Amino acid sequence: MLTESQFKERFIPFSSLRYSTEAFIDYRIPGCAPKKNYALIGPGVSQNPNQPVNLREKHGFQVGGVAMPPGKINPPHMHFTAEVFICTKGQWDLQWGFNPDSHKARIGPGDIASVPTWIYRGFQNMGQDEGFMFTALGRDDTGGILWGPQTLQAASEQGVHLTEDYQVIDEQAGQVWDSATMKRLQPMTPQEIGQLQRWEPQRMQQRIVRHADLDWQNDALLDAALPGCGAEMAPVIGLGMSESRLHCAPIGNSHGFSIEWLRIPVGGSVSAHTLAEKQILSVYQGSVAIRVSNEADVHMQTNSNAPVCIANGSVDGWDSYAMPSQTWRSYRNVGERVAVMLVMTPGDGRKRIAWAPDVTTAAAEAGYATDANGFVALKRFTDRSQR
Repeated sequence: MLTESQFKERFIPFSSLRYSTEAFIDYRIPGCAPKKNYALIGPGVSQNPNQPVNLREKHGFQVGGVAMPPGKINPPHMHFTAEVFICTKGQWDLQWGFNPDSHKARIGPGDIASVPTWIYRGFQNMGQDEGFMFTALGRDDTGGILWGPQTLQAASEQGVHLTEDYQVIDEQAGQVWDSATMKRLQPMTPQEIGQLQRWEPQRMQQRIVRHADLDWQNDALLDAALPGCGAEMAPVIGLGMSESRLHCAPIGNSHGFSIEWLRIPVGGSVSAHTLAEKQILSVYQGSVAIRVSNEADVHMQTNSNAPVCIANGSVDGWDSYAMPSQTWRSYRNVGERVAVMLVMTPGDGRKRIAWAPDVTTAAAEAGYATDANGFVALKRFTDRSQR
């Protein structure tokens, strides 16, 4: 049971984000800095013990962000759990491989790319201004990252060393590297890198979901046909909370979390409901009033209840909200344009929505219900199946 102030503390406006420019060993490598590393949910894979973190509470996955000036490069590194790039601003080249050749793919605002585990990847800002990407990382314990041999060597040449227990020693900052007592982290050998799985560009394109190609469905939520509602959903990764039986995420392998888009028309809303899982909501476009309660309140989508927060999307970044599990919530578009939110939910399994009683009653009166699989269907057929 959270208090109103505790609910409000889970609002993470983009303007509140703090960053570190020394999160990784590449911060002194020419062409790589400055790079701003953000940690919204969990510390991510930052190698800086002083990395600012907005919310350390475990969610089953982690959310961070990165901003870089034009032309700057994040050099090759490898992840052991999922890494998903969510582009909010600019044009970025994702780079992967180098066993022996590297490949590239361009992504822009609203595009989402999931890079497979156990392959090297990097990225470069190809735009004219500072770009920004959110990152979603699998699991509460990501296992850290493994840098490519060239990166470790380039950092060492600048006096930045990484020990085998992942301590950063920076000689330019006055720290001393003692080769007699300190052991350097050993990278993969060329032979080991050569044995990693190769991902050709055509295959990698299947793991990039373009915002322009999203599969929006208007029956993804039970309340969508009710007056004042009308929200749609589009899946990206895994089994989310969509109640449309036609939905199939373009990226279906295990990530430890799901990602979906939620679109609310002008004047529309999503009625009171609850989930067993926590969620992270990030507003990409428009303005959304988010209401949260410990009790089922069927009037949460009306003007009579003050919102916990109003989250906004903008060119520079997105406001986010860390939704607790087992709490009632509703959303309302309070702007003058269609509102679009990104919804991230932990777990590989399907998430089942529990609607407020008055919502299911209103849906039934309109002729809709959910079938035995939890998908929206005509009520006259689901009633027939129960006889």
